[in-house]
Amino acid sequence: MKILKRVLLLLISVVLILIVYNYPKLNIIAGYSAKNMNSSVFLAGRTLQFTDSTDNHFSPINLASDLVDVDTKSASSSVFGLLTRTAIYREGLGSVLITDDFDTSVEVRVPKRTKPDNLTAFPLGNAEQKDSVLTDVNYNKLNKTVGNLFTNHTQTRAVVVIHKNQIIAEKYAKGFTKNARILGWSMTKSIMSTVFGILQTQGKINVFDKAPITEWQNDDRKNITINNLLQMNSGLAWDENYNEISDVTKMLFLEKDMTKIQAKKQFAGKPNETWSYSSGTTNLLSGILRNIFKTHQEYLDYWYTQLIDKIGMNSMVIETDMAGNYVGSSYAWATPRDWAKFGLLYLNNGNWNGEQLFDASWVDYVTTPTNGSNGTYGAQFWLNANGQFPDVPKNMFYADGYQGQFVFVFPDQDLVVVRMGLSHIDINAFLKGVLESIK
Repeated sequence: MKILKRVLLLLISVVLILIVYNYPKLNIIAGYSAKNMNSSVFLAGRTLQFTDSTDNHFSPINLASDLVDVDTKSASSSVFGLLTRTAIYREGLGSVLITDDFDTSVEVRVPKRTKPDNLTAFPLGNAEQKDSVLTDVNYNKLNKTVGNLFTNHTQTRAVVVIHKNQIIAEKYAKGFTKNARILGWSMTKSIMSTVFGILQTQGKINVFDKAPITEWQNDDRKNITINNLLQMNSGLAWDENYNEISDVTKMLFLEKDMTKIQAKKQFAGKPNETWSYSSGTTNLLSGILRNIFKTHQEYLDYWYTQLIDKIGMNSMVIETDMAGNYVGSSYAWATPRDWAKFGLLYLNNGNWNGEQLFDASWVDYVTTPTNGSNGTYGAQFWLNANGQFPDVPKNMFYADGYQGQFVFVFPDQDLVVVRMGLSHIDINAFLKGVLESIK
């Protein structure tokens, strides 16, 4: 009997040690699951069952159990009943993961939106295009290339291919349509960068100025420029590790104000000499954007009036953190067609239906390789300047998000390609097939 008691005591001790050791991780797991569930159900219009079996069905997120309350538009997730996190939905702002002390009764400001143009044909509006066939496109080869992505292991949800302003291929997985909002994850970074480009063109900011961060003014960090931040070349320390408790997971799932965590970091290198991918840097830039405007309402409106709704990305919603900052690193949702419109804006060098939203030189700026990135990164855009995709033109550039969200822009081929899904793909092979379909 004594031996049995000792064994039970040992097992209980081991379990308690494991719980204590892993408890912080449970916070991240439950937080991810709750936030993703809430956005999927209330912003994207999917079901709890669908989201649990797809978006949240990977280790260790699948350890969480989810509940949805339609009346309060909230989602809660717990891991073994040990810890529960909650996310709430707010119309116009999307979903936000909240802490226990968050006051849900406080009225929040929301961005002012314009009505969608459902009469004008895509891409200038949202109506269907007139049927037409481009003579320089091998549609059989193109459709086969696109179709190859829709297998069980690729988990592709949508592909849209646009050539000469015409949709030449479009395909969706079961359960998805052209009206389905899909999370772009880090493609949001490219949206945020573009807001800077518009402000730069309007003369409201100079990206080569020193970053206006108060706590940096008494040390060497005062020399960091906005340009360094846009190029992720500030030299500041940052841990972008999604598999552990790291800077990025703490920011996304624990912080009330996501714009501040990167600002607290010290140097791990030197500005313009140490490229390091950092979602914290992008959210710091979102905070800089907010401080440019006199009011919070102006900050909320500007992204939509000057960019998103301006080019008819009416489905897009960029979610905010608890402090009301746009989570520029990660949380833009839109239909694949609207993501394609974003690519078209860059294909047309910032011109949309005769209006120059940002100067053509901004395209040159964001596609100039950052020091230390080996030709793979510009200013919140990814590049092929080093030929990492050998069968793809080196001047192709793209927005890139977690789990294989892509908007590829081909300046010389008058081509935009969007792919969205839940897993990565062989980018070179896919794009090679698309390019070979165009004579």
